[in-house]
Amino acid sequence: MNNNRKIVILGSTGSIGENALRIVQTLPQEHRQEVIALAAHSNYKRLLAQAAEFNVKHIALMTHDAAEAARAIAPKDVCVHEGVEGMCTLATLEGNERLICAIVGMAALPPVVAAINAGIDVAIATKEVLVAAGQFVCRLCEEKKVNLYPIDSEHSAIFQALQDSGATPWCTRNNPEFMGANPPSVKPTIERLILTASGGPFAFLPEVDFSKITVEQALKHPRWSMGPKVTIDSSTMMNKGLELIEARWLFDIPMSQIDVLVHPESIVHSLVEFKDSAQLAQLGVPDMRVPIQYAMTWPYRVSNQTLPRLKLEQQETLHFYQPNYERFPCLRLAREACEIGGLTPCVMNAANEVAVEQFIKGNIPMPRIWELISNAMASAPLLGDDGITLDAIFDADKEARIYTKESI
Repeated sequence: MNNNRKIVILGSTGSIGENALRIVQTLPQEHRQEVIALAAHSNYKRLLAQAAEFNVKHIALMTHDAAEAARAIAPKDVCVHEGVEGMCTLATLEGNERLICAIVGMAALPPVVAAINAGIDVAIATKEVLVAAGQFVCRLCEEKKVNLYPIDSEHSAIFQALQDSGATPWCTRNNPEFMGANPPSVKPTIERLILTASGGPFAFLPEVDFSKITVEQALKHPRWSMGPKVTIDSSTMMNKGLELIEARWLFDIPMSQIDVLVHPESIVHSLVEFKDSAQLAQLGVPDMRVPIQYAMTWPYRVSNQTLPRLKLEQQETLHFYQPNYERFPCLRLAREACEIGGLTPCVMNAANEVAVEQFIKGNIPMPRIWELISNAMASAPLLGDDGITLDAIFDADKEARIYTKESI
């Protein structure tokens, strides 16, 4: 069996993309991954350097100015694509066998949909795809018999625990080569999924006046190095709220069976509790290369000596706490959005992106973030399952952004 694979990485200059390329460099020959295309938002210099290092002939940049700048200095044999159309072209490039999607924001949705329509499996790190369009994307995966591989450490942990249970998670059941023609569903065996959360910088402070929290304070995450938007989401715990919604769609489990547990050490990445009361957890050093590699090489566990090893004997204690929904209203709002369904999660996500941007710019205090989200959710159109189209999702996203900006 050939374990080699051709891949496309969207968002290659960000943290996930850079780590994915590091994994490509360190995989053994029998599991070699050939990168055939790379894409970024606007960092054309780094993108061209990556293309040269990995001998990539197709690149894409989201902004026109960056694409033009890249064309001016790119080698003649490197084709520079641009915009959403360029991202979709790369996602469906001939020979691509797995799309690694790490683009930030709703810009990730069109290339993911394009890849699924082309029958290409997707390893997904972009939260917005399943938060804003989970129902639509999962329905399309079912139709096209495409698999989704989670990159987030929490979802990867659940994915791995479910794999080891002997049944098949929803997100990879369309793989008869490894799962058989009619693989057993894991859903009847699950009591609940438990996502762990670091708690961010404010979970354990005895007294917090969020109205006085500065951007600098919110950007000091105690465990993970992430971009500013994700780091702010972690400080409000909206990041975990978004992951709740992702888990609902990735594993086809209702929100009532998904819990959050605050675990500041970030050693236990998530757990699955089964009907017989047994719990399976995935543990590891907090290093994103581990879940990235699993998403890239599944269904194989591949030896990689560059990855860090967990030494439990060096961990004095591990702590677990219930989340404080009063201190972190965003966690409650995410649950409510998913339970309401329809376009409400899309509206919630759009309002959060606008509000976080305004907080980072210093235009609003932190509590205004969840106030704006709550107001936007109240305005969300209620559509049945048949009304959730790609156009409806983008329209709702656009309208929610306008509504939120006008409310500031």
